[in-house]
This record gives sequence, C-alpha cells and structure tokens, in this order.
Amino acid sequence: MNRLEGKAALVTGGSRGIGAAVALRLAEEGADVALTYEKDAERAAEVVERIKAGGHRALAMRADSAVPEALTAAVDDAAGAFGRLDILVNNAGVFLVGPLEEMGPAEVDRTLAVNVRAPFVASRAAVRHMGRGGRVISIGSNVGDRAVFPGLALYSMSKTALVGMTKGLARELGPRGITANLVHPGPTDTDTNPADGPNAEAITGFTALGRYAEPAEIAATVAHLAGADGAYITGAALHVDGGFTA
Repeated sequence: MNRLEGKAALVTGGSRGIGAAVALRLAEEGADVALTYEKDAERAAEVVERIKAGGHRALAMRADSAVPEALTAAVDDAAGAFGRLDILVNNAGVFLVGPLEEMGPAEVDRTLAVNVRAPFVASRAAVRHMGRGGRVISIGSNVGDRAVFPGLALYSMSKTALVGMTKGLARELGPRGITANLVHPGPTDTDTNPADGPNAEAITGFTALGRYAEPAEIAATVAHLAGADGAYITGAALHVDGGFTA
C-alpha cells in the first residue's frame, strides 16, 4: 500500500494501543511517522523500529501533552525532521473516571489539559506546516455520545468537546484544503480497557457486534480519512464502535 507515499504524519500518544496501531498503519500506507510519548520510551522505540524496518522514516519524541510548549515543539520538530507535515492525529488522552464528588480540580485540570487543550494546541501548531490536502484527525470516544456507566461525566465531557473543535476546524480550514475529522472508538482491546478485563463482559453487551475492537480496526478508519479517499469528509464524527451507540 502506498496511498500515503511522500506524506508525513504525527501521532500524539503513539507508543501503545490505538496510537501505536495508527502510527504503524499510516507507515504501512507509505507515510513517514513521528510520534509522541510521555513515559514509555521503550515501547515508543519499538514502534519506531517497526516503522523503519518497513522502509520509512520515524522518530519518537517525549512530550507531555498537558504542557503546551512541549507539544508545540514536538509538532515543529516533526515537521522539521521530515521537511513537511501532512497529517496530525490527536490521539493522546487520559482516562480519569470516578464518582463526581471525587473528581476535584486536579482531575479536572489534567483531563481538560490533555483531552481538550492539547488537541487544540497541536492542531494550531500543525496547520502552520500544512498545505492543501492536510488532515487533522482526532480520537474521541464512544462515551462522548453514550455514557452507560456512572463515573464518566468528566471523561465524557472532555471527549464531547472535540466535536465542537472538529466542526470549527472544518469550517476554518476547509478553504485551505485541509480537512478535520473525529473518530469515536468503541470498546477497544488496549492496556487501559482490555478485552479480558473485569468489566469487559458488561461493556461487550452494549455493542451490537458483541465484541471489542482490535486497535488496528480503529487505525483503518484513521488511514482512510488521512488518504485521498477521505478528501471529501470533513467536520464528521465517525463511530467505530461495533454498534455501541446504535
């Protein structure tokens, strides 16, 4: 596959889970890929080596998405390393859940800094490097539309905010030939929410397909949006959730 040949991408939070799957899929499609990570340098390095083994350029940059200066620098460094930036995937996120009374200022600030402010900051930095055909793709969550368990108010709020950001970006960037879209994964087998976890049976029961997704299935939709076949999709929120919100 070479639908993204000659393109350069940045995936925030790309060392594991959905982010790693996205980084690897974009590389399989032909892109050079940079990724950010916060803590796990070893896993980030593994993703980079897999991309390089496929014949494409890759780099990993340590950056806490809660720190705007670090995130902006990572975007600029990725564009500098590749000589361009065509695709931004806002994937980094935090999943802080619990009773409303336990979600204090620290939890609110951290969640909004990483899940809301960071995608805005990264998008603002990235579009400076993008020309026509640029792509801004953010990763939301199925619980932004359907919070079926208690304790999700803060996290759901943060993911719902990305709907408004995506629509606003689509309108502002459309005349420049840049699209902006949002992908809402459903239950996905990751470290954060494993398919064999204690709540997996109940979560699976809310899906129409009766199973968790593999991270690669989310990455496939991101790759579609990133390529030429996704050129007329913008301002959209696509649910890749096995019918969770059906």
